[in-house]
Amino acid sequence: MSEDGIDPISLEIAWNGLKSIADECFTAIMRSAFSSNVKERHDHSTAIADARGRLVVQAEMALPVHLASMGGMMKELLALYAGDIGPGDIFIANDPHVAGGTHLPDINMAAPVFEGDRLVGFIANIIHHADVGGAAVGSMSGGLDEIYKEGLRIPLMRLYRRGKCDEDLLRLLLLNMRLPDERRGDLNAQIAACRLGEGRLQDLLKVHGAARMDAIFDAVIERTQLRMRKAIASLPDGTYRFEDMMDDDGAGTRDIRIVLAITKSGEEITFDFTGTDPQVKGNFNLTWNATQSAICYSLKALLDAEIPTNQGIFDAIRIIAPAGSFVNCVAPAAVAMRANSCQRVVDCVLGALAPVVPTQVVAAANGANTSAVFTGTDPATGKMYVYLETLGGGMGARYARDGKDGVQVHITNTSNLPVEAIELEYPLRVEEYSLIPDTGGAGRQRGGMGIRRVIRPVAHTCEFNGVGERFHHAPWGLFGGAPGASGRFYLLASDGERTPLSSKATRIALCEDTCAVIETPGAGGYGKPEERALSAIDADLQAGKITLQEVRTNYSQWMEFPLPSS
Repeated sequence: MSEDGIDPISLEIAWNGLKSIADECFTAIMRSAFSSNVKERHDHSTAIADARGRLVVQAEMALPVHLASMGGMMKELLALYAGDIGPGDIFIANDPHVAGGTHLPDINMAAPVFEGDRLVGFIANIIHHADVGGAAVGSMSGGLDEIYKEGLRIPLMRLYRRGKCDEDLLRLLLLNMRLPDERRGDLNAQIAACRLGEGRLQDLLKVHGAARMDAIFDAVIERTQLRMRKAIASLPDGTYRFEDMMDDDGAGTRDIRIVLAITKSGEEITFDFTGTDPQVKGNFNLTWNATQSAICYSLKALLDAEIPTNQGIFDAIRIIAPAGSFVNCVAPAAVAMRANSCQRVVDCVLGALAPVVPTQVVAAANGANTSAVFTGTDPATGKMYVYLETLGGGMGARYARDGKDGVQVHITNTSNLPVEAIELEYPLRVEEYSLIPDTGGAGRQRGGMGIRRVIRPVAHTCEFNGVGERFHHAPWGLFGGAPGASGRFYLLASDGERTPLSSKATRIALCEDTCAVIETPGAGGYGKPEERALSAIDADLQAGKITLQEVRTNYSQWMEFPLPSS
């Protein structure tokens, strides 16, 4: 029995009960949302926080990039509404600079849970909405140079008071968003998940009571912190450095440096971004919460993937990120494409710690969150549509395995949208959806392959906006592994003519005789290519993952000792 009076078996049972609530809320949103971005791609998260606003549990399928955003909202909520929170309330926010968010399309909601008059905790969730207004359809275009252009900013506000919706506030929100019916449907899914989670946590309170539930929350967070500190202690003491670059911000700034020094001593670890470039004009800047989420994910993935995702991880680390820098921007910095930059922070952590955890680390992945937005008027209905997707790419090669092909990586674990879902819901035709040969970096273990999508509008003209990273600075390999291939956008005419596009392609008109081609980056290889097994090279060749040209360039051992093909 521990000092808090909770034995390990009871704590484990209660902990699994909390996880099941978060997971059920996640599923409820997925099944009731209107937008394909949620119901198909699962770009949403759910969590439970305690009465002090500390994150206790995040759903298993939730996105790591959302971790600190929900926690940030909780701090602002308790500071602003202390003493004025009641049963039936629901709070809403999305602003990165004043409400704990990370970018405007991610709308946060939180509902308090009470036992009598006693506040016990909160049910929280996030949905990435396909459009929240602003200068560009989809609110995710490159080149936007201040947050005012990125969409509607929602400070922390009360959407429901004691169970009654503020209809005036809701009408104001929907008036400033494109596709208001779809937005209402997704917002209703969030509200329903709040109510579902509230009821489920009330059921758990009937078993444990508020005082014991507080002790359970404390124990979960404290033990998470102790477990993370123990994992940190396993690293050798020292300072480890790495730096990487973003391609550009879409507004004139190229080669944006992220500089990281990780200092570890005993159970203490500090991530210092001093020397990182200042915040930029374009919308790739990171708020503090976004940087914090990327670091917490990286450390958990490297040291102990089974550690619960909660406040205990935050409490075990120290971050130095100068205000006004690229990784801790200040208002009115634009931040819509922050997921790409989070991926680069992850790469910096992996690159810095690679020498001391070589068997856990992976080479650079596709390093992006390649986004594509198609919008127009559906000729069948006469209504506007917005198709938003962020596409996966290659995963970095590992110590004993090749990188996975065509997947979301690290802080974004969403799905790629099925072709059937795209063509059923939008007036678009997917003419190709494939893996791209030779895009995985050569190595003892091969990097993962990038994705190609070729999309054509059907019976109308539409607009395409694409944002990519790792289009110029290729995903690096580890320990002699080759870099993965870069990504690219281009137009493909019916006569076969190709027109290259910028990595921040904005408002490109597409007619029926032109396709938009999206090719996402591959990933870096691990180990020297000459150490790759002949059987693995042959298998890749037969599967079409590499070509003979790639073999000739990087795997000469196969050319000298070819295996019989069958």
